[in-house]
Amino acid sequence: MNQRRSRAQLLPGSGPLSRVPPAAAFLGVLVLFVAGVLIKGIVGAVLLGLLTLGVLALLVATWRVLSPVDRVMRFVVFVVMVAVTVSVLG
Repeated sequence: MNQRRSRAQLLPGSGPLSRVPPAAAFLGVLVLFVAGVLIKGIVGAVLLGLLTLGVLALLVATWRVLSPVDRVMRFVVFVVMVAVTVSVLG
């Protein structure tokens, strides 16, 4: 079996996010992002900063099992989140 295909499957976990339905997690992230962008200023930057810290935490937690391409793509998402957070302050 192709190693890439088996790696693309979701990894089971027992952490706090394992009990959150994926749709609820997506909706929560979407609401937090839109609120941060629309509110702007310090409050918006704090909301986006929390989201950015969450992205960083997930990146660090999954770093070992990610392929190099996945690592680069997720790091790019983190950098974009940092840029959006900084731009909301300005």
